[in-house]
Amino acid sequence: MGTLKGKTLFITGASRGIGKAIALRAARDGANITIAAKTAETHPKLEGTIYSAAEEIEKAGGKALPLIVDVRSEENIVDAVKKTVEKFGGIDILVNNASAISLTGTIQTPMKRYDLMHGVNTRGTFACSQACLPHLLKAENPHILNLSPPLNMEAKWFGPHVAYTMAKFGMSMCVLGMAEEFNGKVGVNALWPRTTIATAAVQNLLGGDALIQVSRKPDIMADAAHLILTRPARECSGNFFVDEDILRAGGVADFEKYSMVPGANLAPDFFL
Repeated sequence: MGTLKGKTLFITGASRGIGKAIALRAARDGANITIAAKTAETHPKLEGTIYSAAEEIEKAGGKALPLIVDVRSEENIVDAVKKTVEKFGGIDILVNNASAISLTGTIQTPMKRYDLMHGVNTRGTFACSQACLPHLLKAENPHILNLSPPLNMEAKWFGPHVAYTMAKFGMSMCVLGMAEEFNGKVGVNALWPRTTIATAAVQNLLGGDALIQVSRKPDIMADAAHLILTRPARECSGNFFVDEDILRAGGVADFEKYSMVPGANLAPDFFL
């Protein structure tokens, strides 16, 4: 089993959910983590802040740098990258986890929401990658991991929510393009869940408690990400990984431990 001990991870949206789970898994190895997220104060519907996440990371064995970052702001990103390098000496891994969602049709999607999804998902991913790459290119085993789906140009994935699909596939196209551009220099990959994951988005926007009950814990994505990020970066790039598949290939046989309710008939995620 590889380790992330001493590695520096810049994780967007790491104050909760999948981003925080990836951070905590790395922290258990003794990694340094920049929590680049917007939530600095407690929110009635959103659990956790960058500061509470930092406390958990430190307790888990890692070192944390909580920074208020809106990935739609180039200035925020550049400043956060600078502070990360000043504190930890470099950046080894970028995890583009921050995302916005609205499963609405064309007429029902306000342009403000369209702009949010494209600003956070596609533009934010590109901007964070652009800012981190000069430092990643100096790292021993540099990775970029985007939480985005395999590119699948079937109409059924576009019809119900074309704006959201475009924004998520924009993240995936960053994988496709950057993996080729930085081939042999930086590992650039995507990771997506086989099932729905118990996150605030699932709870508040998609299906409430009913969907949470048939979802998996964010830990499955964290364990899958760990497997990717500990691989030799220059030999592992341009892949669209699915959490269950990579874990199964890595020898994991027990997936019940990841279920919110053991034995539940799990809900499949989009795009697969």
